[in-house]
Amino acid sequence: MDLHGYFRSSASYRVRIALNLKGLDYQYHPVNLLKNEQQDDTYRALNPQGLVPALVDNGSILTQSLAVIEWLEETYPLPALLPSAPLERARIRALAYNVACDIQPIQNLRILKYLQTELGVSDEQKLSWIRHWINGGFAALETQLESSSGTPFAAGQHPGLFECCLIPQVYNAERFGVEIGKYPAIKQISEACAALPAFIDARPETQPDSTL
Repeated sequence: MDLHGYFRSSASYRVRIALNLKGLDYQYHPVNLLKNEQQDDTYRALNPQGLVPALVDNGSILTQSLAVIEWLEETYPLPALLPSAPLERARIRALAYNVACDIQPIQNLRILKYLQTELGVSDEQKLSWIRHWINGGFAALETQLESSSGTPFAAGQHPGLFECCLIPQVYNAERFGVEIGKYPAIKQISEACAALPAFIDARPETQPDSTL
């Protein structure tokens, strides 16, 4: 498998974690978002949206991080990233979508660029925007995670789909000065993940393009 992504992209980060949790080997191909390499014709042939990541497996191209992770779950079911019970699967999906659909996209690089270049938002206003949406989303997650108290991860003893989404968002939150200590459930899960090789190896600073 070939993963085309950017070291600091939350969506790419999610897929790296999922691949690692599944124990799958892949080749990593950097796509520099700051240099607009995602707009090159070569990359757009993989993903016409001009977004990362794109996962290529035996000639098949998969895009959209959650769709990629669901495909991995269906194709390589063990270890599982989702619980077996339908209601619990729905709960974990809801937690993951809270991050991937409602928190992260609002502080995506292309959104932030538009705020500054088209709407004239200052650096200070941009930072306020980012923190506002992260804090609001994390506050909701804290309430949703109450039913997981007493276990290290949202679905019990093992990380899965939600943690694939949460950890990149925690990375972003800390990068932009959000105080994670205000969210004890999120902090607990984050610390549990931080000790696992699958998450350590997926971190942005360990990727080959982090120094480019």
